[in-house]
Amino acid sequence: MQVKKWLLLTAMTVAATAALWRMHLPAALLIGPMLASIVLALGGGDIALPRAPYILAQTVVGAFISRAATPDILPSFLSRWALFLAVVLATIAASGVLGWLLYRRHVMPETTGIWGTSPGGATAMVVMAEANGADARLVAFMQYLRVICVALAASLVAHFWQGRGGSAWLDVVWFPAPQWQTLLPLLGLFALGALVGFGTHIPSGAMLAPMAVGGALHLSGVAIAEVPAWLLAATYAAIGWRIGLGFTRQVALHAARSLPAILASIVALMSFCGVLAWVIVRLAGVDALTAYLATCPGGMDTVAIIAATSPVDLSFVMTLQTVRFFLVTFLAPPMARFLASRAVRLGG
Repeated sequence: MQVKKWLLLTAMTVAATAALWRMHLPAALLIGPMLASIVLALGGGDIALPRAPYILAQTVVGAFISRAATPDILPSFLSRWALFLAVVLATIAASGVLGWLLYRRHVMPETTGIWGTSPGGATAMVVMAEANGADARLVAFMQYLRVICVALAASLVAHFWQGRGGSAWLDVVWFPAPQWQTLLPLLGLFALGALVGFGTHIPSGAMLAPMAVGGALHLSGVAIAEVPAWLLAATYAAIGWRIGLGFTRQVALHAARSLPAILASIVALMSFCGVLAWVIVRLAGVDALTAYLATCPGGMDTVAIIAATSPVDLSFVMTLQTVRFFLVTFLAPPMARFLASRAVRLGG
């Protein structure tokens, strides 16, 4: 019976992911498996993803994220470091306030709202939220709803700015020929993540360890660890299943009831980032489209695709997006704990 349910889930996942992929929906590789597993869970499925595959999936995510730290980012950051840090810290502060308000007004339980509004990589935030005691299901709902909203807004802005489609979805080579110069560093990062994940109790350590070490290797130009597309797809499926199979009718109803407040927080954060883009135009002298794409709150991979096919300063866009992502990843846990304690102290 369990085998039949896993086969059914796999078939549903392939169908949902293929449909979303053809629609060019952001994060289709993760949203497809998550939606399929939610449907199965709400329909009475009683299967769950074991801990071991989930830990291994975290190591892949950490290795994949580390490739964002490319050598060309450092000189771009150093040339405008004060502006980058000010914009990033302002965005983090704004998201923290919005998450704190969701917590204080009992829209989201405990630190879930704070994690859900964090403007970092959605997958990383979901993994870290679960490791730090938040409800990963609701965090995923908030994060991926914002990813979709940001991607649609950025695509429309780029479209009307250029008078043509601003988003291009690149052809994916699912099974690239293995290359030792990228395969060996990747295997090393996997081993490190597995060692930390299975051997320690560090929250989301299986993701953070390869992310930090891999980022340092990439930034220095010593080594590059490329995650093949097929492995990334399998990883996203595992994480999507982990989230979706935990859904209950109660969680689904909570998400539905909270939708207006969540959408309001998304619009508020996007508007705040739009103001920051205006400030960047005034201070840095870059064009408005570059500033807007650089400050978009989330969906870094989607923003990269849009920016790569638009007449913008790609280095500026990706530097600000990358700096924000890494700062959010390392600042989110202490910020969530601090804001939650403040809410409790004030009678939240």
